[in-house]
Amino acid sequence: MPRLFVALEISRDASVQLSMLRGGLGSARWIDPENYHVTLRFIGDVDHRTADEAVAALDRIEAAPFDVELRGLDAFGSKKPHSVYAAVAPSLALETLQADVDRALRRIGLAPDAKRFTPHVTLARLRQPKAEEVARWLSGRGSFRAPPFRASRFVLFSSRDSVGGGPYVAEESFALAGRPRSGAAGHMLSAAAASRA
Repeated sequence: MPRLFVALEISRDASVQLSMLRGGLGSARWIDPENYHVTLRFIGDVDHRTADEAVAALDRIEAAPFDVELRGLDAFGSKKPHSVYAAVAPSLALETLQADVDRALRRIGLAPDAKRFTPHVTLARLRQPKAEEVARWLSGRGSFRAPPFRASRFVLFSSRDSVGGGPYVAEESFALAGRPRSGAAGHMLSAAAASRA
C-alpha cells in the first residue's frame, strides 16, 4: 500500500537558500534539499483503488498559479521541539488550494486531516534536542527570507513509512492552469488580514 501526501514543490533557488541553513544543531537529522516541499494534505497508507480515486479527484481541481514566499524559521513542539522549519508567508491562494485538496479527498471518503494546516518546509527532524540549543539556532537565523517563487503545479507524492524525510517519489502532478477565483491567485495576505483569518 502506498503512503501518500499532496504537496507543492520548492524552487531550485529556494532549495539552495534553505540548504544553507543546515548545520549548528547537533540533534538534527537534516532533510535532503531534493525532498523539500510544502505539504498540502497528508493522505497516509491507502490501497491502490483509493490511490486511483485520489488522483481522479485531485485532477478535477482548478486553480491558477500563484507565488509562494518562505519567510522566517520556527520549530514544532514548544517545550520538546521535534523539528525545525521554514514558514510560508500567508497566501489566500495557498489556503484556497489546500482547502480544495482537502475537500476533494474527503469527497472520496478519506477522513479529514486531524492537524491544522500550517504551511511550512521541514528542514530537520530533531532527536532529543535541548530547547535552548534550538532557540539559539532559530534566533541566529530568524530573519531568513527567500524570494518568492511561482507554484505552477501540485504533486501527489509517495513515501516509505520506514524513512522519515524522504526519499519521496512524485506519482502524479496537477497543473495550476485555471483562472483565479475571487482574486485569490498570487495575492499574499497582509499580516493584519492574516491575523483576522
